[in-house]
Amino acid sequence: MMTFDECAPYPSTYEYVKNSMERTTRWAKRCKDYHKDWDRQALFGIVQGGMYKDLRHESAKALVDMDFSGYAVGGLSVGEPKDLMCDILEYTTPLLPKTKPRYLMGVGTPDYLFEAVTRGIDMADCVLPTRIARNGTALTSHGKMVMRNAKYTRDFNKLDPECDCYTCRNYSRAYIRHLINVDEILGARLLTIHNLNFLIKLMDNIRESIKEDRFIEYKQEFYEKYGYI
Repeated sequence: MMTFDECAPYPSTYEYVKNSMERTTRWAKRCKDYHKDWDRQALFGIVQGGMYKDLRHESAKALVDMDFSGYAVGGLSVGEPKDLMCDILEYTTPLLPKTKPRYLMGVGTPDYLFEAVTRGIDMADCVLPTRIARNGTALTSHGKMVMRNAKYTRDFNKLDPECDCYTCRNYSRAYIRHLINVDEILGARLLTIHNLNFLIKLMDNIRESIKEDRFIEYKQEFYEKYGYI
């Protein structure tokens, strides 16, 4: 469960973000004081501070002093350049305890997940896999597939040859394309199942690559295959 917070838009002035961050900190204390079921439900504090490192530091210190079950980094991936997001995340994550989960809010593309893990993040979430599914897009081991495209009209292969999810085991690209193009809700459901499975499997593979001390190699392999390089 998350404490209340305000996610400041990008760009925002220093004064606005400072007031927003301080409000988030006050809310965090009120939430922690109210929350009593620590043995049944974890409560995470949310670090804010926009793109200002001193505010990130102040926010993180206040939350760590409150001793939450885990810590989220909020207010990133809100329209800022990717390089800036990575820079702020790289600064912020080390401010949080290594012994507790560190969660990046609102990222879901494979490249952002890799960059987050590279900087010490354990958890992430995003509406992306379901949102793009509703629009007819699949995440696959070889990149995105826009299923509305005519080239899949008579393509009876599975959605992703490297996937064993329910969708890939039972439905062809052609049938999924048909469902999407006639606005049948089953199409969006099947793509949602696949996209969620794809990202969960990706994080499983990242976890295994870390255990095997080959994360950098796996990241490079994935980027080349997916089309990021």
